[in-house]
Amino acid sequence: MRKSGIVGWGAYIPRYRIRASEIATLWGWEPGVPHGLGVEEKAVAGVDEDAVTIGVEAARNALRRAGVDPARIGAVFFGTESKPYAVKPSATIVAEALGITPNTMASDLEFACRAASEGMRAALGLVESGFIEYGLAVGADTAQASPGDVLEFTAASGGAAFVLGPAGDSVAVLEDVYTYVTDTPDFWRRGLSPYPAHGEGFTGEPAYFHHIESAVRGLLEKTGLRPSDFDYAVFHQPNGKFPLRVAKKLGFPREKVLPGLVTPHVGNTYNGSALLGLARVLDQARPGQRILVAPFGSGSGSDAYSFIVTDRIVERQILAPRVDDYIARKTYADYATYAKMRGLYIRTTF
Repeated sequence: MRKSGIVGWGAYIPRYRIRASEIATLWGWEPGVPHGLGVEEKAVAGVDEDAVTIGVEAARNALRRAGVDPARIGAVFFGTESKPYAVKPSATIVAEALGITPNTMASDLEFACRAASEGMRAALGLVESGFIEYGLAVGADTAQASPGDVLEFTAASGGAAFVLGPAGDSVAVLEDVYTYVTDTPDFWRRGLSPYPAHGEGFTGEPAYFHHIESAVRGLLEKTGLRPSDFDYAVFHQPNGKFPLRVAKKLGFPREKVLPGLVTPHVGNTYNGSALLGLARVLDQARPGQRILVAPFGSGSGSDAYSFIVTDRIVERQILAPRVDDYIARKTYADYATYAKMRGLYIRTTF
């Protein structure tokens, strides 16, 4: 067992939703495409929401559960692909809004959908080294996709946040972690480009599956654990199918994956994807259970964590809204309203 863990967790999902079937109908996709992706609808940020406001709400919920004075947060890491400013840290806005400033370090991180997981690893390491008492890692996105592209079915808005601290105050203690990264160009966005591009031939096996499988197998070999030792398994969720497929390849049954599977209901929230799944699992986990979580970031890399739930989780589960509370709280928008709220425009060639 390590000397650090998750002290508090929180999530936030915007109220608005658009059905994947409406996107398919508008752009002439086959009706079965959304079903094939395993997604029903996705969450859409309102006109007054961005990655920072989403991150602040998620972090407030995490602090409520942690019961920690914000002044004791020694580091704030903010992971996103959709920061509102090209040059200006978002982490400082989050820290200021939560009363964490000025005696703290604050950094924005970038590694596609894995940036917030990098923040978790960094905060856990700083806690264990004694440099800080508590850290905050936030992952939030208002994910973009070119109108009509297959990514538009899943690119969604939402986020999760975690207060990391000493094992003695944790609801889930870190058992170990393993990271696997390579330079695999499966997904990218060049400077000044409004929407990301993706190399479809790299997206599945060379990127997502290879990296998650390698990270998880590295963790299992490092710890001597087996899939049967885990009660829950949470994987990055670019759609509703990939997590179930990678679980099968690794030997994890569906029933261990489904409790953390949020993408069918809210879409791929990028940096909130696997972490929202982890938050949903923590909302229902019981003391003594073991959780595997494996975020993935395009470009490419994956972390594999093993956490063991402690007795403290029961009293903290009721202190903030659950992920399922946000999933149930929704208002549907048509495509025109969705496009207006997200400021979408279509590039044309004459």
